[in-house]
Amino acid sequence: MEIIFLGTGSSTGTPVIGCACPTCTSTDPRNKRTRCSVAIRIDSGATLLIDTGPDLRLQALREEIVRVDGVLYTHTHADHLNGIDDLRNFCFLQKQVIPVYGNDITINSIRQRFSYAFAPPGQHWDKPVLSSSVVAEPFDFEGARVTPIPVMHGKLPILGYRINNAAYITDVSEIPESSLSLLSGLDTLLLDCLHYHPHPTHIHFDKSLEYAAKINARQTYLIHMTHQMEYADVTRKLPPDTYLAYDGLRLRLD
Repeated sequence: MEIIFLGTGSSTGTPVIGCACPTCTSTDPRNKRTRCSVAIRIDSGATLLIDTGPDLRLQALREEIVRVDGVLYTHTHADHLNGIDDLRNFCFLQKQVIPVYGNDITINSIRQRFSYAFAPPGQHWDKPVLSSSVVAEPFDFEGARVTPIPVMHGKLPILGYRINNAAYITDVSEIPESSLSLLSGLDTLLLDCLHYHPHPTHIHFDKSLEYAAKINARQTYLIHMTHQMEYADVTRKLPPDTYLAYDGLRLRLD
C-alpha cells in the first residue's frame, strides 16, 4: 500500500497567522504544514483517509486524490474533523455512501454535529452521504487489516490505527501498555510529536523518541508538529530510522 501525507501540522498549521519565526518564514517547502491527515492507497484500489481536517479540499487537489472509500477518525477536534463536508465531492463522483469509523465518543459526536451527512442521498448527491461504525476490534477493509489502537489525548480516549504493518498515532499523551502490544512488528510508525516541551495532551520530542524506541518499528515518521519544529534543525537531532514527515511525502510499503 501507499501512504500519502496530506498534512503534518498541528491545529494552527505552519506558517502560523501573524508569526515571523524562522520556521514560518522558511523557504523550505517541508516547513509548510497543513492540518494533520493521511491518505492510504490499498493495492485493491481503495483509498482510506485518516481524519478529514479543514484543509482536506486543498490537500486532495494537491495530491490528486479523486476517490475516498472510507474514513478512520481518531477524534473530533476541529483540526481532525471539520473538513468532513468536503467528502460530498467524493460521494458525488462515486455515487456511493462512504463509511466512517471511530470509537463511540467520536461517532456519536460526528452524528450529532453533522446529522445531515447521514441522511439518504438526494437526487444530485450534493451533500456528504455517510454511514458510521463504532469500532473496537480489528476489521477488514478492502483487503487491508485495520486494528483500532486505544490511546489517551489528555483525558479523552481516542483511537490510533494500525493498517497492515503501518500505524498512525496522533494527538496522544499516553499509549497504554495494552495498546503497545498491538504495535509489535511494525514496518512503519507515524507518531505525534507536537514540539520540544511537555504538553498536557500531546507527547513532545523526547517522549516521542522514547515511544518510538519502545515500539521499535523499522522506520518512524514524526507528525502533527507546531512551528517550533524547523525541518532541518529537528532532522539533525533524530536517531537512525526516524524522520520528520512533511506534506506531500509518499511512502510505498510492501
